[in-house]
Amino acid sequence: MHKDEFHLKFFMCVIQSRQLVRTPQRTEWIMTHEEHHAAKTLGIGKAIAVLTSGGDAQGMNAAVRAVVRVGIFTGARVFFVHEGYQGLVDGGDNIKEATWESVSMMLQLGGTVIGSARCKDFREREGRLRAAYNLVKRGITNLCVIGGDGSLTGADTFRSEWSDLLGDLQKAGKITDEEATKSSYLNIVGLVGSIDNDFCGTDMTIGTDSALHRIIEIVDAITTTAQSHQRTFVLEVMGRHCGYLALVTSLSCGADWVFIPECPPDDDWEEHLCRRLSETRTRGSRLNIIIVAEGAIDRNGKPITSEDIKNLVVKRLGYDTRVTVLGHVQRGGTPSAFDRILGSRMGVEAVMALLEGTPDTPACVVSLSGNQAVRLPLMECVQVTKDVTKAMEEKKFDEALKLRGRSFMNNWEVYKLLAHVRPPVSKSGSHTVAVMNVGAPAAGMNAAVRSTVRIGLIQGNRVLVVHDGFEGLAKGQIEEAGWSYVGGWTGQGGSKLGTKRTLPKKSFEQISANITKFNIQGLVIIGGFEAYTGGLELMEGRKQFDELCIPFVVIPATVSNNVPGSDFSVGADTALNTICTTCDRIKQSAAGTKRRVFIIETMGGYCGYLATMAGLAAGADAAYIFEEPFTIRDLQANVEHLVQKMKTTVKRGLVLRNEKCNENYTTDFIFNLYSEEGKGIFDSRKNVLGHMQQGGSPTPFDRNFATKMGAKAMNWMSGKIKESYRNGRIFANTPDSGCVLGMRKRALLFQPVTELQGQTDFEHRIPKEQWWLKLRPILKILAKYEIDLDTSDHAHLEHITRKRSGEGAV
Repeated sequence: MHKDEFHLKFFMCVIQSRQLVRTPQRTEWIMTHEEHHAAKTLGIGKAIAVLTSGGDAQGMNAAVRAVVRVGIFTGARVFFVHEGYQGLVDGGDNIKEATWESVSMMLQLGGTVIGSARCKDFREREGRLRAAYNLVKRGITNLCVIGGDGSLTGADTFRSEWSDLLGDLQKAGKITDEEATKSSYLNIVGLVGSIDNDFCGTDMTIGTDSALHRIIEIVDAITTTAQSHQRTFVLEVMGRHCGYLALVTSLSCGADWVFIPECPPDDDWEEHLCRRLSETRTRGSRLNIIIVAEGAIDRNGKPITSEDIKNLVVKRLGYDTRVTVLGHVQRGGTPSAFDRILGSRMGVEAVMALLEGTPDTPACVVSLSGNQAVRLPLMECVQVTKDVTKAMEEKKFDEALKLRGRSFMNNWEVYKLLAHVRPPVSKSGSHTVAVMNVGAPAAGMNAAVRSTVRIGLIQGNRVLVVHDGFEGLAKGQIEEAGWSYVGGWTGQGGSKLGTKRTLPKKSFEQISANITKFNIQGLVIIGGFEAYTGGLELMEGRKQFDELCIPFVVIPATVSNNVPGSDFSVGADTALNTICTTCDRIKQSAAGTKRRVFIIETMGGYCGYLATMAGLAAGADAAYIFEEPFTIRDLQANVEHLVQKMKTTVKRGLVLRNEKCNENYTTDFIFNLYSEEGKGIFDSRKNVLGHMQQGGSPTPFDRNFATKMGAKAMNWMSGKIKESYRNGRIFANTPDSGCVLGMRKRALLFQPVTELQGQTDFEHRIPKEQWWLKLRPILKILAKYEIDLDTSDHAHLEHITRKRSGEGAV
């Protein structure tokens, strides 16, 4: 997310009939009064306990907050269990009923507010007997466990023994027959919280993305000092026996080498490593970065330590080499926007899975698969996770790699291409591919260009870079790029090639001339909505200009996330984290001042993605967007909501407004309205974030996503050029020769731009259907609004074996 990429689904209860209402901007389900009442009463008479166990992970607090608030929304009583399983065993004040206000200001905190502990007592039956007693006495029959595989295995054991434990408590006279009957079965739902991302069945665990943020911040800082002194740095990252953090870090920073336990290096790795480092220096690089997972081993199972590598480099090459062991800093700090949204969404799913549970329902884990939320049988996931360990112990490393899942394998394949393959010296029989940026700058564009260029060179192609978009293509601002040309680009924000919003139609003649002059046979366009509409114009221009009959592919890259054909765009995650960080500071200011409401304007054009997702990640009270029309009555309801909020202990408010959500209800209008209506109750402030949302260093997600998109685009391009070669020239005139490469649910897909026309609202520059709109009810529920809830999506129970064999995330 990975982080890698996700389509957020959720549900509250199963609804038999709905009335469908359509407007030009949206389609929504309107619930009947009875159905809404069912959703609001689903948890009445039930009690849920939530605990965090094992190692802490950023984003756990977001999950706890969601479980508490959604549980209360459904009418259930929700309890905190402090100090993990130890608190469950000890009981007393460790198990406390939670309130809506008790989870306020938790979202931005790292670690786990309710505490975590390793618990030997719970491993013994006597300890589990005491835990069962503490739950029965409080009427708790639903348990949400947020932790790693050990914590979730313990929960499943607890559930399987439940009937016997109740029998023992009855015999001992500790609980009554009535209490035993009311607590006849225990429902268990697990959420995986672990920075290691070592739990099979989910593409991304809560905390992994935040750990990557910490690592990349340090790698970027180390890079500057390494370049100053021409040093080699060996960085050791966490992960126990899983190499995910090390692997994604290496992709995100363009490391020279990575050591991970799942894929030990060949027996002569010392020679290969030294040759690789010296070649990099010969090409003009002033630094070398080597990433080592803490569980790295060689083919014989012998540990490979960071000190071993340092000593090798110093002895063989004489390079000035330093070792940095990152340690527990990777667990600390503020959770990323992705982890907050992941934790929040998983918390919602967990509550629903618990309240739907029956004695026959297997204990499940709420999981992320590509772009979708799914439920998987808990013990199936645990078993596959154990199978990975077993495969590595038996030195079946290929099997271990496959068991890690498709996302992990794709990361590994791209890493091997970019780091271990030596680009060919000659380009005989090569093709010429041009790369360009179009539209507004977005963090991650440079990473996509780097990946595209280098994969192209590896394939033996000649790669050209075009400066200043279609305008530069028309003016001939084109040059050839070598391997070193894009060195160090992965972590740099903005667009080093330069990017403009100019469309190609007015310059077809000049563009055609330059395509011929530079012998361009394929075009990779990295950009936003203008890149997509520019692609459509190129398709139209083929009727007049044969030179335009070359394959092209659009890689979506825009903070607005508004390119049709893709659920995600490169750059949106970085912008989202920038907004989130700002909102955290603003909330802190509002909390300190008391009785203050901030109105924040975000970018995005007509697309409300940033406002909605930032609202969910930052805990906003409202997020106004174009796709969900609002009236003065809605604004008044929001003001009244904040008036009531100021009567509680949470005396602050945060409201987000997408820049083009309504031409009349401007940021100034909303600020003035809130200021007037809040007189004597709260005061208001406004903040327009502006272009800071387009700047900064790209996040790990955007670096990794861009790198893989570039690699996949160039692989497609090479195949399409060969396919289109006729009579000594390239002639591509079919719809599938001009595509958008987009993330759709669980896979990356190439979709003809002409097919996407019908899915596009060109007037407002947005897709007609946008998956993230289904998240808005979660935002409102967590902000304590009385709302109708879309329940049309349902995360069904799947099986991990079937899931692994299907199409997975990138």
